[in-house]
Amino acid sequence: MLVPIFDLDGTLLDSDAALTGAFVALGVPAESVTFGHVVADECARLGVSLEAFLEAYDHGAALPFPGVEEMLAALSRWGLCSNKHSSSGRTELARLGWKPAAALFSEDFGGPKRLDLVLATLGLDAAEAVFVGDTDHDRSCAADAGMAFALAGWNPRATPRGNDTVLAHPADLLPLLAGATSSQPIDKLQPGRTQPGVRRWRPP
Repeated sequence: MLVPIFDLDGTLLDSDAALTGAFVALGVPAESVTFGHVVADECARLGVSLEAFLEAYDHGAALPFPGVEEMLAALSRWGLCSNKHSSSGRTELARLGWKPAAALFSEDFGGPKRLDLVLATLGLDAAEAVFVGDTDHDRSCAADAGMAFALAGWNPRATPRGNDTVLAHPADLLPLLAGATSSQPIDKLQPGRTQPGVRRWRPP
């Protein structure tokens, strides 16, 4: 069975409001905030210090997307690959009681996140895992590592590209790990239900 590796913000956690709120508290217009970047890089782009952002960030505000906790409970092993600062990421993991087999954050990569380090930490080859994320950067990370990618379609902000495997609900990941999923467009999928047109899914 494939081992899933997840992005954190926007994939497991519905954290857009929490991330935006910290910047707004520092005087940044909400519409200027973008997602999927190393937090230190976004702070630099928006003209605020990382230290001020981390102080303003509410570590109790971001909640799991519906169905995420049940999905994680059904997994025997999973990993985390995030651009989030470790002080925030590990605080949230502890708050939620989540215990991934490996969790790497921005400082671990010395720049944008990379899946090769997570795979090495887990002792896996690229063909033995799938990366689940919500942004173009997540998709590129998977391609750079030679890994299969699945889009977290339960996040309304996630936009499918090309031949993405789109998951409408976290529960849809479980049959994917066993080798089958739906490839229908995001707006055609119904949460937690088998879809017409299901195709066999195989890692690259």
